[in-house]
Parts: sequence; structure tokens; C-alpha cells
Amino acid sequence: MNKDPGRKWPIIIALSILGVIGLSVVTVKIAINNPVEMSDYGMQNYHEYDRDANAIIGAKISFDEKFDISFLTPQISEKGTVIEYKVSDKSGNAVNNARIEAVLTRPDTADFNIKLSNPSVVEGEYTFIAVDLPKIGRWDILAKVSVGSDHRYYNLKADTRNPNTFEF
Repeated sequence: MNKDPGRKWPIIIALSILGVIGLSVVTVKIAINNPVEMSDYGMQNYHEYDRDANAIIGAKISFDEKFDISFLTPQISEKGTVIEYKVSDKSGNAVNNARIEAVLTRPDTADFNIKLSNPSVVEGEYTFIAVDLPKIGRWDILAKVSVGSDHRYYNLKADTRNPNTFEF
């Protein structure tokens, strides 16, 4: 038997090239099916946030010099989650003219976003109506708080399975 080792290499190289092309196609397909949706910071896509990052950080610093925000919700749960914030000035006086836009969202997708609007305001405490969350697990609580021309983003991470899990 005469085995020619020179015939194997072209076949191995051709199979390797086809394997790389196949893996590239799979990578592109996965990337198309799982797009980058929204940045946790700034309630906007990452292109806009990257473009305006310095302005967003400057606005946060300016806002924090004048106002305090407190998140009053003790925990989130699947049924009847009530989101509450307290806004006050640095003297501790309640601020009743703030505008708060809030979104409850999953960290990995925007498919379950719950937009909160028109909170009731009493003594600087902004209370949104109770909402039911469609899934248990991790949730991001994103808010944009504006008082006059000052604004900042306030982002929290919480989990319905563990009431003590909050990240600021």
C-alpha cells in the first residue's frame, strides 16, 4: 500500500476554511438576533449615550449639588409593585415640581419594558401606580428626574426573588 501524505493537507486546509466561514456565519446570525438594545445609563441607546456622556455626567453633578433623590420602594415583587421617589433640595425642603420619567426593564431585553408616568406627588414624594411584573427575577429601575433645567438619571437594579437585593 502506498499512502501519500501529500493528499491529506489540501483536504484539511479546505475543511478548516469551511469551518471558519461556517462559524463566522453563526456569529453574525447570533449578533443579528441579539442586538444591543438600550444602555442602562441614560435610558437611551448606547450611541446617543456615548455621544453625550460628558454632558450627562456634568448634568448629574450639577443636579446633585442642588437636589437629593431617595428611592423609597422597600422591594419589588411580581404583583403590585409601587415605585416611589422622594425629591428634596439640599436644605431638606420637599420639591413638588420635579418631573420623573421611569421605566422598569429587564437587564437583557427591552421586550418587557413598563413605562411609568404621571406619579402622584405629596410632600416631595412621587408615587407611581402599582404595576404587575410579567416575569420574576432581575429588573432595572431607570428614571430621569428633572427639576427645571436640571436633570439626572437614577438607575437601580433589583430582584423579585430576593427583596434585599438592590444596587445603586
